[in-house]
Amino acid sequence: MTARPSPGDLLIVDGRASVQFAGERALTFRVVSVCGQPTYAGWIWLTGYVLNRRGEATAKREIYVQLAGLRPARAPDTTARRAPHSRRASSYARRPDQGSAATGDRSGLRAGADAG
Repeated sequence: MTARPSPGDLLIVDGRASVQFAGERALTFRVVSVCGQPTYAGWIWLTGYVLNRRGEATAKREIYVQLAGLRPARAPDTTARRAPHSRRASSYARRPDQGSAATGDRSGLRAGADAG
């Protein structure tokens, strides 16, 4: 990526952008702002958030990187993520001894109470 990043861009920052991000120190970075101050040719200061694998911000950082080493990152797929407690009401099965609330049939409840 030789074009200047813009706020909102999602980037891979690794050893190509700066030796300090080589290997295990590579990160996914969401740009918040780009410093307009002049620096060495081909280098730039970026402010933004480090993202984890789920796309959640874990830390705000200011980084100094080479423009030529920045690469666009794919946005994490958040559509498959669902909260485990988000069930529809119709997914609950009614037990046979509960009767039917819709018809007023409560015989299953009485039979269960009489049996005890």
